Amino acid sequence: MAMHYYKQTRYKLLRTFCVVAQKENITHAAEQLHISQPTVSLQIQALEREMGEKLLERRGPSVRLTPEGKVLYQLVQPIAAGIDGLKETFAASLGKMEQGELNIAAGQSTALYVLPKYVERFNKAYPGIRINLHNVEGQSGMRMLLDDQVDLAIGPLLQVPDSIIYKPFASFGSILITAEEHPLAKLEQPVTLEDISPYGLILPPRNMSTWRMIDTVFRQHEVPYSVAMEAGGWEIVKKYVELGLGISIVTEVCLTGNEQISAIPLNSYFPPRSYGLIVRRGKFFTPQAKRFIEMFDENFFEEI
Repeated sequence: MAMHYYKQTRYKLLRTFCVVAQKENITHAAEQLHISQPTVSLQIQALEREMGEKLLERRGPSVRLTPEGKVLYQLVQPIAAGIDGLKETFAASLGKMEQGELNIAAGQSTALYVLPKYVERFNKAYPGIRINLHNVEGQSGMRMLLDDQVDLAIGPLLQVPDSIIYKPFASFGSILITAEEHPLAKLEQPVTLEDISPYGLILPPRNMSTWRMIDTVFRQHEVPYSVAMEAGGWEIVKKYVELGLGISIVTEVCLTGNEQISAIPLNSYFPPRSYGLIVRRGKFFTPQAKRFIEMFDENFFEEI
């Protein structure tokens, strides 16, 4: 009886530890677990005594994992997630996948232009699974992924950390877009960076990867450029290019064919932009996450 109780208690301690690690805040963890803050603190202290290591660094209400805490979290999180999702996993093993959630992080362009056909296909196959699409910018999607707030992320990834698996499934070239009557649209020879230089660019905000990529290419070729306008999102960028307020360099995935613009390939200057599945190494995948990932790459779980 004592051993049974001990095992139950250990799981409770480990689950509390996982939630605290994800929230990095004792108060927020207590709210999610529906227990008091002192109880959370006592459970963490009990786990630290059992493991013989300091697992958390406390900074007021916030906490951070120690190096030892990070090692334990990587070991424990898949187990805790597996037990929490046991009912869904059991149902899927019996050939039933009628309930559950799928959390995906994606940037605006990915959510608008890349994901819709996959989400539609998944919804037809599993109408009972609720998809939560988290619209993220910059590094916030990576943070959600590493904190296990989402099952996976989808989008471009220029640098792949050791803790991440990135599997590209599509790539798209870079396109110069101008108003239909713009002088660059009438050039007969291929457009160069020097041709683009005199005209103001309309770009997404500076913290987005597109701006960094364009800046890098112009600097490498030692060609000056100017920014006429910052605009959030490709739909806004395209609208102002149509109005003749500037030109832009976009990924071809955002072009639907309905725009009143001229599109000129710039593949000789810019490498293709890949979009891929982004997951955390060692992640426990729910059945619904596995099915969604396998739409992109049916051999994904054999290769990782």
